[in-house]
Formats: sequence, structure tokens, C-alpha cells
Amino acid sequence: MAHAAKKCGVCFQPPSIILIYTDGRDKTRQRIMPVRNFSKFSDCALAAEQLKNNPRHKAYLEGVSLCQLRKMYSLLKGHLGGESLAESLEKFQQEETIDPEEDLNKLDDRELAKRKSIMDELFEMNRKKKDDPDFIYDIEVDFPQDEQLESCGWDLESDEEN
Repeated sequence: MAHAAKKCGVCFQPPSIILIYTDGRDKTRQRIMPVRNFSKFSDCALAAEQLKNNPRHKAYLEGVSLCQLRKMYSLLKGHLGGESLAESLEKFQQEETIDPEEDLNKLDDRELAKRKSIMDELFEMNRKKKDDPDFIYDIEVDFPQDEQLESCGWDLESDEEN
């Protein structure tokens, strides 16, 4: 029997993940998956992966991305830590976006791997594939030369050597 996920949400009391889906007969149903042994110190990514691979829920969660489950667990973790829903959403959004000014050389291995996976997901989402309808093989772009080009410090050094 095929299940198509429609909505996924979180319930704080009792802690649970709620999935609204349609079954094979196009009937809308709700599945409540209780969250056990989860505290404000738990790892959201690990908990999301365990839930997605749980044999009881695996068939229902095929249409739900791991990122969305991580977000639900992050919201639950924030609630257990005493944060409001808006604070938890803002914190999750901040963790899932990459600051271009951030120095990635100063991060530890775990944080660096997390940032790289975010960049990989973003790249795959924006990548044009050959099967896409708006795919163009060889794009040539002419950039406007209206303004005077700025020279850099290293350009000046190479000019002086000649």
C-alpha cells in the first residue's frame, strides 16, 4: 500500500511527530509517532535518522525528507530547552544557512562537515541537469564594460616587474 505524505508537524505535549498522509484509497489519515528518550541534549540528526529507519514508520516516512525530520526534532529540542517556537525556528534557520563571511578554517571537523553537507544540498538543488527543460549546453555571457575596471594590489606588482 502506497502512502503519500502531505504534512509533517510536531506536537510538544506529549512529544511526538505527526504525519498527515493519504493511503492507497486517497483517504487522508494521521499518524502520531511518539518521541521517546529525547532530551534537550540529544542529537537531532541521529534521532531523525533513527525515526526514518524505524521499521514501524519507514513506509510512512518515505515522502518526508531527513532535513524536515531534523527540523521537527530541532523544534522539539528547543521547546524542551525552554525556547519559544519563534526562537527555535530562527535558531534552526541560522544553523541551516551559511554565512559567506564566516571563516570555515576555524571550525571543528563536525561543524565543517555540517556546513559542507549544507553546501552540497544547495548545489544539488540549484544545479541544472541535462534533463531540465531550461538547460542550455553552452552559455556565453557578455559582461558590461561601462565602468572602469578596478585594479587590485597584486596587479600593480606584476606591472612594475615588466
